[in-house]
Amino acid sequence: MAATVHPLPTSHQSSAVQADRGDWGKLCAELRDRQADKDLAELWHDLSHPERRTLMASANFHHLQRDPRRVIEDMSKADRDAIRASIHRMSRYSSQLRDRLHGEHQHPSRELASHAREALAAGDTEAAMHWLSIIERGIA
Repeated sequence: MAATVHPLPTSHQSSAVQADRGDWGKLCAELRDRQADKDLAELWHDLSHPERRTLMASANFHHLQRDPRRVIEDMSKADRDAIRASIHRMSRYSSQLRDRLHGEHQHPSRELASHAREALAAGDTEAAMHWLSIIERGIA
């Protein structure tokens, strides 16, 4: 006698998105929104009028075009692209300023001075003098 196999009913339904695709649907939606400048519109909406004027000036808009009450949707694609480029430029500039203020790029002589301090703490005046002479010569 042949046995028949019947699948058991399950409460788990397969998802519309394949498991190995991850968040592909979300990524596609984000890219479509970005293409339609929805991300730019949201940012523009949250900016104050002086901030908008600054971006418009950075985007080289003519004085007549610098009305901060303009909405992104009413701007041409070229104007929206100029605003987006201006935002990226200003963001890079602010990152560079922040890095300088935080001192991430310390002067090279600081490391040499720390070696000199370690040598002095160890009582090795000859090594300390070596490190100090390098600093004085301006090698670092």
